[in-house]
Amino acid sequence: MADERLIAALDFHTMEDVRALVNKLGDSVSYYKVGMELFYSVGGEVVTWLRAQGKDVFLDLKLHDIPNTVAGGLCSLMGLGASMLNVHASGGYTMMQTAADRLHEEAARRNVPCPKLIAVTVLTSIDQDDWDGIGQALPIKSAVVRWAKLARKAGLDGVVASPQEAALIREACGPDFLIVTPGVRPAGSAVNDQSRIATPAAALQRGASHLVIGRPIRAAEDPRQAALAILKEMETMK
Repeated sequence: MADERLIAALDFHTMEDVRALVNKLGDSVSYYKVGMELFYSVGGEVVTWLRAQGKDVFLDLKLHDIPNTVAGGLCSLMGLGASMLNVHASGGYTMMQTAADRLHEEAARRNVPCPKLIAVTVLTSIDQDDWDGIGQALPIKSAVVRWAKLARKAGLDGVVASPQEAALIREACGPDFLIVTPGVRPAGSAVNDQSRIATPAAALQRGASHLVIGRPIRAAEDPRQAALAILKEMETMK
């Protein structure tokens, strides 16, 4: 029943809330995102618990530091068993290449599958006014594509980007490059703090490989039915 292209965001800060939602969703969701709020509250316990339930985990901690520090941090996190990790593309080519190389070396040393490594481009909460305010000269879409191409060159598996840039990234980086898109809202859902958004079908049509969806599932009166409705919409874009 589950579609691994759907990643449900566990935006909580307690294991009780995590267990409650995962149990409600059952076999409708097989992939979960663990972000800063949750990881900083409960640590690696949440990842190991999800793995014990047979779930895949996108550990969304957005590492951004000097190359050796980021590479070392990723190698430490790899032991938790997450399927996907990420860094900030704005850390630059050397940081991303060092991170990817070290992660693959460590996975080979441990004789375990290497997690997918993706790079955050421009946060989906950032609009053009915010972008201009931090002194960026390129339009957002141009910057996102540049960083995506840089991430691919550095040996990363994909990027995090808004649905609005997905088609451009797909064209620039090819069919096997992962494009993980937050800012996905089913029709009729509240926008909340996202600026550059799309519906699930539109995001997939534009080239997204994975959809990260939080509030529309978590805050629904019946989270499982909300997830199933999203999956039904996604089926049209297989």
